Amino acid sequence: MVLSHQKAEMPMSDQPDLARGEPRHQGQTTDVVVDLHEYKKAKNPPPVTFHRRELDQILKVYGRMVGEGEWRDYAIDHTKDCAVFAVFKRTGEVPLYRIEKNPKLAAKQGAYSVASANGMVLKRGHDLAQVLKVFDKVLKLVET
Repeated sequence: MVLSHQKAEMPMSDQPDLARGEPRHQGQTTDVVVDLHEYKKAKNPPPVTFHRRELDQILKVYGRMVGEGEWRDYAIDHTKDCAVFAVFKRTGEVPLYRIEKNPKLAAKQGAYSVASANGMVLKRGHDLAQVLKVFDKVLKLVET
């Protein structure tokens, strides 16, 4: 023999309990459905990050420059406004270069930029591969 206690299902609400006979809606509409995931995303947007292909391009340049002895360390920072890949000659110093992704500038000057240690923007554009060409060595004619 199984005993069960059944309770009447009552709808849950965040509104205060109403007195008997009091109407539920007093000039307020409560029929708005809010997607919690979208609400959280709008309230606290995720940080800007580098996508896998962007990181592949950056790390390809980084590996080449490490092989040449130019760079030794890097740091990645993701904020709500931009993503930064900073490269260092020595750990603990000011970064030699900062490769930045700022989506707010995508429609204007381009989302990608490379800045030097003193903050001067060396190259800016819409295509990361083009912006990273600032690190390509230009061959110079040397007279002997």
